Amino acid sequence: MAAERHPGRVAVVTGAARGVGAATARRLAERGLRVALIGRELATLEAVARSLPTESCSLEVDVTDEAALRGAANSVTERMGPASVVVANAGIAAAGPFATTEAALWDRVIAVNLTGSAATARAFLPQLVRTRGYLLQVASTAAFGSAPLMSAYCASKAGVESYAQALRSEMEPEGVGVGIAYLHWTGTGMIEGIEAHPVLRELRAHQPGPGGRVHSAEQVAAWLVRGIERRAPAVYAPWWLRLVQPVRPLLPMLVSHLARRSFGRMSAEELRRTTGVLGPGGRADWKARGPGGPVARPPQS
Repeated sequence: MAAERHPGRVAVVTGAARGVGAATARRLAERGLRVALIGRELATLEAVARSLPTESCSLEVDVTDEAALRGAANSVTERMGPASVVVANAGIAAAGPFATTEAALWDRVIAVNLTGSAATARAFLPQLVRTRGYLLQVASTAAFGSAPLMSAYCASKAGVESYAQALRSEMEPEGVGVGIAYLHWTGTGMIEGIEAHPVLRELRAHQPGPGGRVHSAEQVAAWLVRGIERRAPAVYAPWWLRLVQPVRPLLPMLVSHLARRSFGRMSAEELRRTTGVLGPGGRADWKARGPGGPVARPPQS
């Protein structure tokens, strides 16, 4: 899929206003693809679009709104032609105890990350069938072992992994490739204030060796685009995550052991202060859906 072989092909990236989505859009454009950017923050999307070296369009869409997604898919076809690549990257995260997290927030994480990913695929699969294209579903190592205080996020990422695996087998006869990207700690707004935020700090502190390293959005985007070019069934960001796959059955037990040691030291007040949606993208989504909701604000270190 190098630019010199396939100039002018069309890619769609959801959650493209910032972070990995914006960086992936830039990498794809550098390879000659025209890019449709989808997200909740139109002004930010348009700023990303202006930085791209190829033709692009910005579409303000809530990925949980299937009618809006179908409209966006039609708009992409009319403006640029059918998509050859779709990156289902849109996602939000919330932290805090399950029992005290507002139900609407917990449900919203599932709706954006899991239902929104499925809706994205449903809207764009007809185009990918036409182009015999490739869908990359962005998941996370949160699918490997459920972390305490991140129940909605972990459940949603395990869900997208499972759905994408099923979709891969269904779409193979149609010539459509489906890949799953496993992201680890990535330097986006979702983990802002990581050292001050007790949930994120504890999760990272107990990961040995390279497990605690935070990779830039640009580096992760480079790994994703390399996987897109290869139509890879799995993309690991970083690469060594593939070595974790054989021991995945042991991870829930290990996480539970660490949780008993680590989170037992956190006070109820500390947990309460850190309950809510994480990062600027998540806050924008939560604000856009209606009256203000809980927003996690890391305590000052």
